[in-house]
Amino acid sequence: MDNLTALLAIDFLQKPAWMWLVFAGVVVTLLAFDLGVLHKDDHEIGVRESLLLSSGYISVALMFGAWIWWYLGAQSGMDFYTGFMIEKSLSMDNVFVIALIFTFFAIPRQYQHRVLFWGILGVLVLRALMIGLGATLVSEFSWVLYLFGAFLVITGIKMWLMVDHVPDIANNLLLKFLKKHMRVTEKLHGNAFWVRQADPVSGKWVRTATPLLLALVMIEFVDLVFAVDSVPAIFAITTDPFIVYTSNIFAILGLRALYFALAAMIHRFKYLKYALALVLVFIGTKIFLVGFIGKFPPAVSLGVTFGLIAGGVVVSMWKTRAARTPVQASGFP
Repeated sequence: MDNLTALLAIDFLQKPAWMWLVFAGVVVTLLAFDLGVLHKDDHEIGVRESLLLSSGYISVALMFGAWIWWYLGAQSGMDFYTGFMIEKSLSMDNVFVIALIFTFFAIPRQYQHRVLFWGILGVLVLRALMIGLGATLVSEFSWVLYLFGAFLVITGIKMWLMVDHVPDIANNLLLKFLKKHMRVTEKLHGNAFWVRQADPVSGKWVRTATPLLLALVMIEFVDLVFAVDSVPAIFAITTDPFIVYTSNIFAILGLRALYFALAAMIHRFKYLKYALALVLVFIGTKIFLVGFIGKFPPAVSLGVTFGLIAGGVVVSMWKTRAARTPVQASGFP
């Protein structure tokens, strides 16, 4: 018993191992309940179900943040909620691109949850690697934060200037590479990522990928690209790997659940990108101002971030109030 207690108390990335295990237990429970109970059978997820599922994930995230606030203090709690909000907001771009990917591969709505669910497992690993690397760099070289700050300012300006840019899925280099080096079926085979088919040359049965697998890989790639923005943004709020990782993962879990509601109305958030661009510029600039005016209070960072995002949502809903149908690229009626 004493050995187990000592093991749980071992520090891992600045926090005792038992805290990481608590977080892992919460995430595993959520995913098991999601796939094993709520969605063990493939079916189309409507807006109402999507909102209910997302509200459940958000409620758990808020309770987890409250626990961090109680156990680690108000600053850690504020940092968690700020990071959660930033990641949730920046991931809105993911929704649009994911909808484009599903449309390009003609993935029926009843199989989309399966792709998003298994995509989460990849996110857990990829974000852990990126955050672990970021934490190591920041702890060893403090000046890396200034690089993050400059990158965020440049990214924010680029996002503002390219707000109407639509990714070209067909000419994506990764997709071309996959099609060149993998056997891929022309059509879907239910909810299968892999099937066995006869090779047209040798006649042997070989393992062949389906378009569902290509959609999954493309979505994982998109998340990796967007993480290049969101991870430095949260490191600009706090360098605590536990806060950075947990806020990231809770935001992604909730957003994937909310996807089916957001994808049907993503056209209504046209001006949110401008707000997100300002958030990135604000966070990046804040890093450089610390040396002159000191560290920003967590409440200020949270308030400014919330105000910009809320303003972007309000302006978007007002400006697009006459819109009736989603953008065609979303693939939703």
